[in-house]
Amino acid sequence: MPDPPLARFFDQLAPTYDLLYPDWSAAVAQQGRALDGHLRAALGDRTHRVLDCACGIGTQALGLAAAGHAVTGTDLSPVAAGRATAEAAARGLHLPTAAADMRNLPFRDAFFDAVVCADNSLAHLITPESVRAALGSMRRVLRPGGQLLLGMRAYEEARSERREVLPARVTRTPDGGRAVTLQLWEWHDDGEHYDFDLIQLLPRGATWEVRSRRATSWALTRDQVSAFVSAAGFVRLVWHEPEDGGYFQPLLTARR
Repeated sequence: MPDPPLARFFDQLAPTYDLLYPDWSAAVAQQGRALDGHLRAALGDRTHRVLDCACGIGTQALGLAAAGHAVTGTDLSPVAAGRATAEAAARGLHLPTAAADMRNLPFRDAFFDAVVCADNSLAHLITPESVRAALGSMRRVLRPGGQLLLGMRAYEEARSERREVLPARVTRTPDGGRAVTLQLWEWHDDGEHYDFDLIQLLPRGATWEVRSRRATSWALTRDQVSAFVSAAGFVRLVWHEPEDGGYFQPLLTARR
C-alpha cells in the first residue's frame, strides 16, 4: 500500500523542490544528457520508451523527454507528478504522469525499454520487503534486455561518520531572491536508517519563512543495492561514478 506520510512529505515539498538545486533548469538539462547517453549506449542510438518511476517534479524525466524519448512519469506524490506534467507543457514537451507506488507499477509486463529510479528515491523504501517489491515491479514492466538506471546517494562515508548535517545550500528563487536548504540527520541504532529534517528558509519580504519536513531513509551502500538488484533478477550490473558517467550521483545500470 502507498505510504501516506511519505506521499505528504513530497506533496508539501513539490512547490519548492526546484530550490534544492542551485540552478534546477541546468540540472534538468545536465542529468537528461547523462541519462540519455547511458540509454543510447546500452540500447541503441535512437529514442526509447522510458518510465521514470519516481519522477518527482520532472528533474530527470524532462531532460529525457527533451532528448526525444517517450517518457512516462509516476510518483508517490500526486502533487509532484502534476507539477512535472505542467513543467513539461511549459517547455513544449509531452510528459504523461500518474500517482503510483513504485512497488506496484500500473503498467503491463515488458512495456518499457528502460526504467529510471533516480534522486536517491529507493532509499525511501526502508524495509527489505519494500525494496524487493519495487525492484520486482520495475523488472516486470521492462522488456527483456531493457535497462534499469538507478541513481543513489553515496552513503558509505556518511555511514562511517554517522553524518548529522548536510551543509546549507543557498539558491536563487525565480524572482531573484535567495533561499536556504539544509538537512539534519538523526541515525537509528542500527547505523543504517536515519530520520532527516529537510529545512528550507524562504524569503518573505524583510523576513524568512521556515519550512521543515521529516522523513526516514535507508542509507544503502553500493554493495547492498547491488545485492538487491541481482536478487531481483537483473544482470550486467555496472556502477558509474559522477566523475566518469556525468551523472551527479553514483548511477547503477543493469539489464533485464
